[in-house]
Amino acid sequence: MKFTGTQKKMKIQLGRVVILVDDFDQALHFYQTNFFCHTIFDNTTPEGKRYLHIGFSKKDSIGIWFLKAESDEQEDKVGKQTAGQPTVVLYTEDIEKLYTHVKGNGVKIVEKLVEVPGSKFFHCLDLYGNRITVVELTS
Repeated sequence: MKFTGTQKKMKIQLGRVVILVDDFDQALHFYQTNFFCHTIFDNTTPEGKRYLHIGFSKKDSIGIWFLKAESDEQEDKVGKQTAGQPTVVLYTEDIEKLYTHVKGNGVKIVEKLVEVPGSKFFHCLDLYGNRITVVELTS
C-alpha cells in the first residue's frame, strides 16, 4: 500500500532489537555491568523456552531481546548477525566516563573514542562479538 498523504498516520515505535545468545545470564551480566541495563521482562515458559528483554531507560520498554540460539544456523549467527556492522547504537550523555568504564572492564574497543562535528563516539564488541556503537551528541 502506498501512503498518499490523505491517510491518517499511525504511531509506530521500536520495541526491541533481537540478539542471539549462547547464554542468557552471561549476556545479561555483560550488558548490566557495562551499560547499566535493567531487566524489563524475564520469563520461562512451561516448555522451558526463556524470553529475556533488557532496557537502558526506566522510562520506556525499548531495548534488547535476547533469544537463545537453538539451531546450527542460529548458532553460526551468534555475534555475526550484522556481519560486522553495528548491531546496536547507544546514546549517552557522558561518553568519556562510559568509555573509561567499559575499557576498565576489559570490553574490546574496535574504534577508539573520536570526536567529529556534532558528536563523539566509539565502537566496541559485546561478549559475542556484536559491534556496539556508543554516541554522545554534542550539538
